[in-house]
Amino acid sequence: MTVTPLTGEVPDDATLRELAAAKGVCVRPILQHVTDTMTGASRTVVIACGATRAKVCPSCADTARRLRIQQCREGWHLTEDPPKPEPETTEDGGDDDGDQADEHDEDNGRRVRSTRRRQDAPDLPRLAVSDRTTGRVFETSDGKTYRPSMFVTLTLPSYGRVTSEGVPVDPRSYDYRRAALDAMHFPKLVDRFWQNLRRATGYSVQYFATVEPQRRLAPHLHAAIRGAIPRKLLKQVVAATYHQVWWPRLDEVVYADLDELPVWDELAQAYADPTTGAVLPTWDEALDAIDDDPDARPAHVIRAGSQVDIQGVIAGTPLADRVIGYLTKYLTKSITDPLHDDDTDGQPPVSAARRAHIDRIADEVRWLPCSPTCANWLRYGIQPKNATGGLEPGRCGSKAHDRDHLGLGGRRVLVSRRWTGKTLDQHRADRAAVVRAVLTEAGIEMDDHDELAATATTPDGRPRFVWTVTHPGEVDGPTYARLIAHAIAQKQRWRAQYEDAKTRAGPAALDLSATAQPAAAPAA
Repeated sequence: MTVTPLTGEVPDDATLRELAAAKGVCVRPILQHVTDTMTGASRTVVIACGATRAKVCPSCADTARRLRIQQCREGWHLTEDPPKPEPETTEDGGDDDGDQADEHDEDNGRRVRSTRRRQDAPDLPRLAVSDRTTGRVFETSDGKTYRPSMFVTLTLPSYGRVTSEGVPVDPRSYDYRRAALDAMHFPKLVDRFWQNLRRATGYSVQYFATVEPQRRLAPHLHAAIRGAIPRKLLKQVVAATYHQVWWPRLDEVVYADLDELPVWDELAQAYADPTTGAVLPTWDEALDAIDDDPDARPAHVIRAGSQVDIQGVIAGTPLADRVIGYLTKYLTKSITDPLHDDDTDGQPPVSAARRAHIDRIADEVRWLPCSPTCANWLRYGIQPKNATGGLEPGRCGSKAHDRDHLGLGGRRVLVSRRWTGKTLDQHRADRAAVVRAVLTEAGIEMDDHDELAATATTPDGRPRFVWTVTHPGEVDGPTYARLIAHAIAQKQRWRAQYEDAKTRAGPAALDLSATAQPAAAPAA
């Protein structure tokens, strides 16, 4: 592996980051020291940060988005059932079963409530679910066959009239509380939808879905579904899908004064009233009270909205490509980011009314409980589940409370486990393999394309490379800047090699240069 020395002057930090973003290089790389246990050689490598939001790192976010495009395209119109892969967890959405615990079983199976459907919800057909993942084959009158798939969009109900900018016509009557609670529990509603859809259709429906904000900032779901489902049945499933939150009531805040919050009692190992010293009910005791009350009602019920967009899509058509682009268009944005294209000129600035709208939602989600362990339960006079000292309402660490998420603490990308039969890492390896094949076919030496794979092993099966993270504070600014400059130069060299290889290989070479870049860039 050739290592280019880091010498010479480098641009200032801001200019360098702009240049890195323009060249598709990570703007905040992670430095690691790696030792080859077989040869004893060691070096410092620059690892892309892997961010999925453009405001954090536009280069890594775009790479992640393009990888999702490949994943979506590869699994949408399969004609053979793929195998079940091992579960995968990623920061922005790993593989997803779509079948979670029953909605009435909020506490990991320890509390079982009636599974009778709500009387105000339509009935659902219930079929035995087969292991089939592919859709039906249709035949035209002239004998041609085709296997259509679907693109579906689910929304949440209205919380009040909004303007074309997405802000309430009357903020005083807009139901911000319900909007915040719906955003927090939207992932559970989506899980329930997939479960109901599989039971209603009788086959293992596979999907690639993304959760994005509407202009009014409520989350909605775009989903590519393999196979064709009758529109009437699909709308019936949407109308009949709901999720009940069996938590203590959220109607009344007991401790509204932030200067008079419950205090941690070291002796009792519990939170107590700051005035009387009485220990607050534990989470289990609060749920016991719900179980003992025959008139108990769920703290919140979330349903899908009446608007459902359904489109049939045929593989290989221009519509299929457009839909994939639409599915992944906003994956690099946060919930509160403007939804217009980055390259669109003349967009008006965010208005005061929209900023106020964001503030109102952010204030609601800051103080509402996001989970049984959320510190905000103390405001309602209840100890969070597994409570420990130091909890403070309004400072829960869940991302659901962040302004950038506005209550949506779940994943932004939801992919069923048998969409392609591959994990995201395997898709990434596929792209790298294509680049290697093109370079090798063209007879070009692979230069720095050896990625020091973290999965490499020695002949006896032990990990070949030992990695040690170098934290940002351990590297001075000028050195860090030189490392980014080196990564830019290296990326340009790799791109030139790949373009040369494509020229030699001819039109059959697949253009993956925008995303199939090595995970580790060596540095001096």
